[in-house]
Amino acid sequence: MSSLLIGVLGAMMATNQPAALSNVLAQNTGLSVSLPATNAAVEKEYEALLGADDAAMAEVDRWIRENQASRAKGAGMSDAELNRKIRARLDRVRQAYEDFLSRHPNHVQARIAYGSFLGDIHDEDGSRKQWEEALALDPNDPAIYNNLAGLYAHDGPIKKAFEYYAKAISLNPNESVYYYNFGTLVYLFRKDAEEIYHINEKQVFAKALSLYSNAVRLDPTNFPLASDVAQTYYGITPLRTDAALRAWTNALHVAHTEIEREGVYLHFARIKLLAGRFAEAQAHLNAVTNEMYKVLKARLEKNLKQREAQAQAGKNNSPPASGASPAKQRSVRK
Repeated sequence: MSSLLIGVLGAMMATNQPAALSNVLAQNTGLSVSLPATNAAVEKEYEALLGADDAAMAEVDRWIRENQASRAKGAGMSDAELNRKIRARLDRVRQAYEDFLSRHPNHVQARIAYGSFLGDIHDEDGSRKQWEEALALDPNDPAIYNNLAGLYAHDGPIKKAFEYYAKAISLNPNESVYYYNFGTLVYLFRKDAEEIYHINEKQVFAKALSLYSNAVRLDPTNFPLASDVAQTYYGITPLRTDAALRAWTNALHVAHTEIEREGVYLHFARIKLLAGRFAEAQAHLNAVTNEMYKVLKARLEKNLKQREAQAQAGKNNSPPASGASPAKQRSVRK
């Protein structure tokens, strides 16, 4: 799908899913509020706009899947033709957002949603403009800080990404994705974190893991999150074998599919290979049967054989124990 127009941004571009004011108040206070007729009409139009956005994205996804299936049979559209069709479909959604905001320029949630739409079609400049305008209208919305921090993490200034993730958390300390994104930023931009917080690399890892820990606490069944936490240990030297295995065990507990579970088995194998626990590593590899992991499994098995051979060669070439002759060593083994 890299050659196509549509794609999705990573976790650090999480979108806000807004709700109408009356729904929020009913949810948080148990009260139902009657909005003025004009506001109700605007909100109804806004909800319809979100529905049109979702419908367009779903339709584009269907076109892509169907065309991939047709191309596999020797038919289907060219990428250029499909892109033109996609552009035409999404341009209608873009125009609908523009029209709505021309009439309701202070609608914060519409600007957040439009920014997310633009991000989904890789118009990051457009996303930034919409979210910065939304922030000027509502400087206390944590979702805007989170979304802008994701953009700043990609395009800079990086210090602003750190600042904005921290701000999002301060405004809403109960949202898992903010800790998740901030933890990922700290982990990926370790040198910047060292400079910003005046800490060393070991303390940077501790900070990233603390942020991830809060994310997991708030969203304990999120497998991608648990997997990202576990992968953090690959960057820490020396390898914290036991901690890494505990993290992957946690990920295994929240895996939802056999594909996810077998992916964890591969990580178990890799960690135990690095730790010299070769028999256990092989047992984990034996549990992986899905075809999609064939290449990675073969690579790990090759590495395992090499490590085992190196370890055996090291044993065979090890010098005698101090103060003991080869003859005496042999008599001891008898």
